[in-house]
Amino acid sequence: MRHPAALVLLTALLLAGCSDTDSPPTAGPSTAPSSSVPLPTTQPPTTESPTTPTPSATPTPTPTATPASCVDQKLKALTLSEKAAQLILTGISANGMTSSQRSIVQQEKPGGVLLLGTGGSLSHTRTAMAAVRTADTVKGVRPLIAADQEGGQIQRLKGSGFDRIPAATVQGTWSSSKLTSNADHWGDQLKQAGVNLNLAPVADVVPSSLKSQNAPIGSLDREYGNTPAEVGPPVQAFVRGMRSAGVMTSVKHFPGLGRVRGNTDFSSGVVDNVTVRGDAYLKPFADGVRAGSEMVMIATVTYAKIDPKNRAVFSRTVIQGMVRGDLGFDGVVITDDVGAAAEVKSVPVGQRATRFVAAGGDIVINATASQTATMVNALVSKAEQDKTFAAQVSSSVRRVLTLKQKYGLVSCG
Repeated sequence: MRHPAALVLLTALLLAGCSDTDSPPTAGPSTAPSSSVPLPTTQPPTTESPTTPTPSATPTPTPTATPASCVDQKLKALTLSEKAAQLILTGISANGMTSSQRSIVQQEKPGGVLLLGTGGSLSHTRTAMAAVRTADTVKGVRPLIAADQEGGQIQRLKGSGFDRIPAATVQGTWSSSKLTSNADHWGDQLKQAGVNLNLAPVADVVPSSLKSQNAPIGSLDREYGNTPAEVGPPVQAFVRGMRSAGVMTSVKHFPGLGRVRGNTDFSSGVVDNVTVRGDAYLKPFADGVRAGSEMVMIATVTYAKIDPKNRAVFSRTVIQGMVRGDLGFDGVVITDDVGAAAEVKSVPVGQRATRFVAAGGDIVINATASQTATMVNALVSKAEQDKTFAAQVSSSVRRVLTLKQKYGLVSCG
């Protein structure tokens, strides 16, 4: 059930609808759906029949069947294993695939890769990513190629040809127009290098009193500001700039890492005891969705006042209730890393994927390439045994393919 207080707050936040076009955006922002309203879909034209049919000796022609959409064709063509693989984003070296990573990508054909470590020049990255596309394209469906290109201490690609991007604490002092222009430029560099997804911007709000104690965001200068009002506009400006360059974005880390102390990459048992459903600190995520961010990333933290029994990535309350319901977001929902992160070490590898998809999520970030087959096999096995789960897998793959088609990553015909 949707939380009434959340609907009141977030309905006020979301006043515009998110655009849903068939081609990569080239300029200008888009808006997201009103709270609790799915992203708009194209409706078939309606026709009206005459009130009284006129007899005729000529038989009425049989209507020609409407051809299946490109996404429908691909969804039907993919095997269950190939569908499951579309829901995994596998970690590889930012300098290009190692021999073992190449073997895994060629064998499993994951839906995308995540660049880890520090990459080389733009030219070198372009060549390396071309090799990824060759190895990781299945039945005309090309991979997502993602990087954490936030700026400051979190910038994977910074060799020759890539600007050094200032930290979010600096970006947040700029005008929206200046940040959008710069993000457009940074996005263009990513696009030239073959990267189509930037796992940014950070929409977390870090209160000034907690900055030095907040290990995942504040201590790394990853926050745009210390209040929701300060963070929202830069989040939107960053998203709009990247979209203008034709690069997808993911607002993160829902429902917020700004009021925790531990970093889930290195610590386990991280709990947020403050954030509630309908919290004012959620506004920057709503702002990012309104600006057209194609993904929402879910934190691995446990939110005691929202769902004390489940980490957010495994919580139906968080994903189905808050993201799909309160935010009205019907796009792609992605995890924070559940491959190498210390926070989920106690959870069996296969369950990290199946529990996320069962909760309503779509793409699993797996920084440890060697775990890819385990996750794919777990998704397949559960789908074969559970029709409801199989339907969830298909729904998630449809969302992923729809997004890929929008950005020219699906070939039909």
